[in-house]
Amino acid sequence: MALHKTKIDINKGNREKIIEILNARLADSSDLKSQAKQAHWNVKGMSFIALHKLFDQVATEVEGYTDLIAERITTLGGTAIGTVRAAAANSTLSEYPLEITDGADHVDALSSALADFGKKVRQNIDETDELGDKDTSDLFTEISRGIDKSLWFVEAHIQS
Repeated sequence: MALHKTKIDINKGNREKIIEILNARLADSSDLKSQAKQAHWNVKGMSFIALHKLFDQVATEVEGYTDLIAERITTLGGTAIGTVRAAAANSTLSEYPLEITDGADHVDALSSALADFGKKVRQNIDETDELGDKDTSDLFTEISRGIDKSLWFVEAHIQS
């Protein structure tokens, strides 16, 4: 995919690699948001209202990260590949179990997705730094902190 012209001082080859990394996380973040909404819409049980609200909060926060990632792609001269179809085709996250309703099962499934996404983002912190883009590395650090906090909030429901 051709890059748009920019005066950002990161060489074209590195920008292409960084944009590829960002587009991979864009697909994952779009998928993660939809997984949080799946949990939000379908959770049942004694903790319904708390989990219903929490899962919606997670989806909203992840949507913000999705926007940050997409805007960084275009800032670097790339094209954000952000449709639902693209996310479905390109997400590296595991498929969310559609048949579950129990709150604990949703907590387990969503916390697994959050942990997987967080692990990939942490890897991207170092990768983008090594490619000479401390700004994208910093963006991934910000996302990592937020994902870890969301993971804590979700996991706390099954910890004792």
